[in-house]
Amino acid sequence: MRGLTKRIWIAAFVAVGLAAITAHGQNLIGNQPDLSLKGATPVRYLFPEQLTLTAGKPTTVAMHFQVADGLHINSHTPHDGYLIPTVLSIPATSGAHLVSANYPSGADITLPYDPKTKLSVYTGDFTIQARIVAARGDHLVQAQLRYQACNMSQCLPPKTITAAFDVIAK
Repeated sequence: MRGLTKRIWIAAFVAVGLAAITAHGQNLIGNQPDLSLKGATPVRYLFPEQLTLTAGKPTTVAMHFQVADGLHINSHTPHDGYLIPTVLSIPATSGAHLVSANYPSGADITLPYDPKTKLSVYTGDFTIQARIVAARGDHLVQAQLRYQACNMSQCLPPKTITAAFDVIAK
């Protein structure tokens, strides 16, 4: 009976400890805040909200995004193939299509636990120069930006956000 009581106490101690860690939004790696519990949106689309352009003619649109403080996302061309690149797309049903996208160069950073490896990332504000062609008419273009946000010790799952803007193509 004594062995059973000891195991119950150990199980209760572990359960209470894990509950305390979870309640404070901590993870077990480096005691950093758990990003999945963070209320901020990792990447926000800033602008443009509306464009007037010539129908059928390729037009360059500067699309502005912002990465939340303390986070970074992989650039469009990460240094390692297993990393998830940032990619802009426009669904075929939007009345406009993406001809090409010119992404900014990423900034190289190193992580504290692996100073020999460099990552190519975006932080703060960044702009993608999207070249689009729109059919005549008014369209709500719902571009999509796929990325993976990380801090210096962990990453959130990959995410896709919508970058919506109105296009008036004459």
